[in-house]
Amino acid sequence: MWRRAVAGMLGAWFVLLALPALAAASDDGTRVLLSLQDPRITESSGLAASVRHPGVLYTHNDSGDSPRVYAVGPDGRTRAALTLRGAKARDWEAIATGRDDAGRPALFVGDIGDNLHGAWPSISVYRMTEPATLRDATVAATRFRFRYADGARDAEALLVDPSTNRLYIVSKERDRGGLYQAPARLRTDRINVLRRVGDAPALVTDGAFAPDGSRFVLRGYLTAHAFSAPGRAPVRDLGSFGLPLQAQGESATYSRDGRFLLVGSEGTESKVWQVALPEQAAAPVPAPTGTTGVPSGPPSAASRRPADDDRGTGPRTALAVLAVAGAGALVIAAVRLARR
Repeated sequence: MWRRAVAGMLGAWFVLLALPALAAASDDGTRVLLSLQDPRITESSGLAASVRHPGVLYTHNDSGDSPRVYAVGPDGRTRAALTLRGAKARDWEAIATGRDDAGRPALFVGDIGDNLHGAWPSISVYRMTEPATLRDATVAATRFRFRYADGARDAEALLVDPSTNRLYIVSKERDRGGLYQAPARLRTDRINVLRRVGDAPALVTDGAFAPDGSRFVLRGYLTAHAFSAPGRAPVRDLGSFGLPLQAQGESATYSRDGRFLLVGSEGTESKVWQVALPEQAAAPVPAPTGTTGVPSGPPSAASRRPADDDRGTGPRTALAVLAVAGAGALVIAAVRLARR
């Protein structure tokens, strides 16, 4: 009898420990923003918040798809599939917003993955002007080729500094990655050389600059790090913060108002989370209503309901996970004790 009583007490401790952490997960605006409804999107590997179309996100598949980018509305439905003329999709890993040669909003798509860690002597980034009207189309694309000054490597993060339109790639390595800077002026008639200008956390799967260019964030599978923007001063690590648990978190972009990080995952009908940024990572910018890149209005039922692969997560995932893990251990102990 006493064993069952102890088991009941441990179960109660589980509730007391876990629920507050999980309740805190949504009190700052962190929530599921949308689900990708298009059955063609099975390996969403990059995210970029549209500059021209409020609330629209661009994404693409990792591999096994044609060279196309999907424009997704706030309801998760695809508004346009944009095929890049003349492009190849070997291992697309990232997408970022920037500007074209005429100063118009543009998208940069990174064919930068190298799962063989050095098999490809060069990588490619495609630039396309963001369309003024969203509809299925084949669009012109400019290809830029790159190589690393210190040897080929795998990468999944492509960033474009909105202040300078300069391109950066972050290598994905187990111990410590590198931040690589492209030339200020990209050439199409030769291979552009990427030079290492800083260190990066291990296993970076994506990254993004804040809309004002003051800082950038690099994400991994469970956490993200904020950094000061490259410039005259050395890049500084501004601190880390937790991310929602996802099946395979591979994408990230700032909301257009700089208040949230939007993070996605591979998988069919995968969820895009809106994560409230801590002070060191946030970069709020004035914006008219409806131009933040985050749909306005109350969250939908789908947004309020955690996904199967995101259950029990929130803005400070690390804290919640620790609480749940510890409480879960108590429950297991309670069950074993009750069965004796």
